[in-house]
Amino acid sequence: MIPIFDTHAHYDDEAFDEDREILLARLPREGIARVVNIGASLDTSRKALELANRYDHVYCAVGVHPSETGSLNQEAFEQLKGLCASPRCVAVGEIGLDYYWDEPDPEIQKEWFVRQMDLARELSLPVVIHSRDAAKDTVDLMRAAGAKEIGGVIHCYSYSKETARIFLDMGFVFGIGGVLTFKNARKLKETVEYLPMDRIVLETDCPYLAPVPFRGRRNSSLNIPYVIAAIAQIKGITEEEVREHTWKNAHRLYGLQEPNCPE
Repeated sequence: MIPIFDTHAHYDDEAFDEDREILLARLPREGIARVVNIGASLDTSRKALELANRYDHVYCAVGVHPSETGSLNQEAFEQLKGLCASPRCVAVGEIGLDYYWDEPDPEIQKEWFVRQMDLARELSLPVVIHSRDAAKDTVDLMRAAGAKEIGGVIHCYSYSKETARIFLDMGFVFGIGGVLTFKNARKLKETVEYLPMDRIVLETDCPYLAPVPFRGRRNSSLNIPYVIAAIAQIKGITEEEVREHTWKNAHRLYGLQEPNCPE
């Protein structure tokens, strides 16, 4: 059976404080062969890199989430850039725009979104994009920054399939996780039906967004098979085909070489 690549996790989160080491060590035995732990602040980016340095199957992304950009300054940005230099860092993220909350001010979010995209271009790394209630500004800034040449993934995609076409044209892939199993996820299901399989990668965003039947509980990479089953049903293909496509897509996204996997 083809293994699973969780392209977006937060194992540095305090929700894993009691069993983090046990769980991360268990993942390869359960078929989760690779995980990218995603930074959301300078502090969590450091922790993500620490985990990536400790586990062969864990990599990291380094970046500041839009909700955390109010604390950014030039000194912190230089430290962020230093963390990106590690060979265990495979992307800049998660970065973007989030207008769901009133703070930080959208102009602050925009400034650091652009600067982090520029950093990714400078370092030849893909970007992990977080965009919530900010579709137009996200698209406009990505176009202005030449995101098509940078490449990356739209994490936890939540917009329409019409907007998905714009991101497809930019060459981006789409992170699909537990939300796909929710009853009220009609828009996402329509988008997944529309997306070509070579543009879909698996993610958890754990400890958040656990799929049905675990909705509301702590999520982990162990729950990804429920997402695979949902994609397979929507696309009318086998679960093994979903595994094969998403495994290859994730390695291409992060510029990693596929390991030799046992048949």
